Amino acid sequence: MMVILFQVPAKPNYSLVFYFGADRPIRKESLLGRFVDGTDIFRNARFKLIPSIVEGYWMVKRAVGTKACLLGKAVTCKYLRQDNFLEIDVDIGSSSVARSIIGLVLGYITSIVVDLGILLEIWTY
Repeated sequence: MMVILFQVPAKPNYSLVFYFGADRPIRKESLLGRFVDGTDIFRNARFKLIPSIVEGYWMVKRAVGTKACLLGKAVTCKYLRQDNFLEIDVDIGSSSVARSIIGLVLGYITSIVVDLGILLEIWTY
């Protein structure tokens, strides 16, 4: 199982949690297997988020954008690996840019619909 927790700084604070499970064992040689069992450096270099505001004010859509963000480089990500799960805690408040965007978003919205793409980047040489 993999759990991704986004900690969003606000008053009150918000959290967004994703749970992913597999119905069969993950192959150790696959990218996902190397990500789950890898080092934090390996994970930070590959863990990406692609946001898209589906419904919301144009200013919020423009501020958030749709560009892929390498989360491990932009914000603090803490990884907790146990026998049968990996938890990823993403601290959005650890980046002044991300805090500014969140402040803008929360200042303009009464409701919002967001699509989030989560992916692992593959490096080819």
